[in-house]
Amino acid sequence: MDVLGDPVRRRILELLADGELASGAVVEHIREEFGISQPGVSQHLRVLRENGLASVRAEGTRRLYSVDAGGLREVDGWLAPFRHFWEQRLDALGTEIARGKRARREEDR
Repeated sequence: MDVLGDPVRRRILELLADGELASGAVVEHIREEFGISQPGVSQHLRVLRENGLASVRAEGTRRLYSVDAGGLREVDGWLAPFRHFWEQRLDALGTEIARGKRARREEDR
């Protein structure tokens, strides 16, 4: 959880959630958003790797990073006792969305 307390590392995981990215692309995004240098971003990537939240594979001279689902499963397990705090609200939101869609369909008829 300490690893995810850092907003830069959370943002890196958000970027990787969309799919595998070369380290250069991660650096570019993070530099633009946070003003952090390449060595700083590399340090964040290393922390994510060492804590099982990201993985890396070599492709020629490039390093491609992706989310490591194993580390996220551990976080998900920790969150499990708290999930009921937002699931009821999401269920209620789903109900309201369905009602709105039904009302629009009836208006269109």
